[in-house]
Amino acid sequence: MALPVREQLKYWGIAAAVFFLLLYALGDQLLPFFLGAAIAYFLDPVADWLEAHGCSRGVATGLITVSAIIIFVLLVLLVIPSLVQQSVQLFNAAPQIARDAATFLTERFPSLLDENSTVHQTLSTLGQTISERGGDLLNSALTSAASLLNIVVLFVIVPVVAVYMLLDWDRMVARIDALLPLDHAPVIRRLAHEVDQTLAGFIRGMGTVCLILGTYYAVALMLVGLQFGLVVGFVAGLLTFIPYVGALVGGALAIGLALFQFWGEWGWIAAVAIIFMIGQMAEGNFLTPKLVGESVGLHPVWLILALTVFGALFGFVGMLVAVPLAAAIGVFVRFIAEKYKDSRLYKGLEADAEVETED
Repeated sequence: MALPVREQLKYWGIAAAVFFLLLYALGDQLLPFFLGAAIAYFLDPVADWLEAHGCSRGVATGLITVSAIIIFVLLVLLVIPSLVQQSVQLFNAAPQIARDAATFLTERFPSLLDENSTVHQTLSTLGQTISERGGDLLNSALTSAASLLNIVVLFVIVPVVAVYMLLDWDRMVARIDALLPLDHAPVIRRLAHEVDQTLAGFIRGMGTVCLILGTYYAVALMLVGLQFGLVVGFVAGLLTFIPYVGALVGGALAIGLALFQFWGEWGWIAAVAIIFMIGQMAEGNFLTPKLVGESVGLHPVWLILALTVFGALFGFVGMLVAVPLAAAIGVFVRFIAEKYKDSRLYKGLEADAEVETED
């Protein structure tokens, strides 16, 4: 005999409360395990593909691990030093860029930049503020990251957790499936499948889109000779995770830098703009439809809200679990709406009339 609905809600409510309490109290300690699980989830389709082509699970995991190590070493040797160097140079150049902007506007719009005007005062202090606060922000971010993700956690625990979870992923899923309540197992499997589809479409799909576009923007901007092109490409690729934001922010930043660097050389400025136009067309017409799909069940506003709320409550760990929780909540809300539309509360007298007609 199944438990009454009130009892089921009580137990599930207790389980949810324990989960969020542990997330709040042990967030820093759980972070490497969440990161490892996220990496394993992201790479599981690759392991399944290798298994389908004749590799055992162990061999597939080994091949993925070796490939990841090679990519990581290349990033450390070739990309990360240049990225850090350009970021520092951009912070240091911010005051000069602000002064150049003030000079440019003063020459062409003298009334706009009167010494007592708000625009003049803002531009006068903007560069200095960015230089001072930006460096402090970068240092504090690196310090926080070092305290939160120490060397042992970042380079040992996370990869080890990811490898073991990737190796045993199918077995873990099977064990969890065997523990589902028998009365509700079909519904739970259906909801879990929908959550997986949403996450697969969004996290794996958008993660791949971010990687492709970030690499494209960085390489293309560096080829045209734009200073800080690697930083701009990294920012644009990272923000592509939120639809349209990456192209808008990255494009505005790149074109703004191009105006100062290539002023008078309109061909290079146009080339920077065309790079982002091509990236946006590729994202909208090919990358997103092919890799993400038309419907992933995560509206950009809902995603931003989830990242903001969970980030404020639980810090970086909260932001890490915000997307899967947002996907799960979205699936549950749609399921409840579906049940509501099948209920007498929604159909009212029409449902009774249909029953009488059938009789």
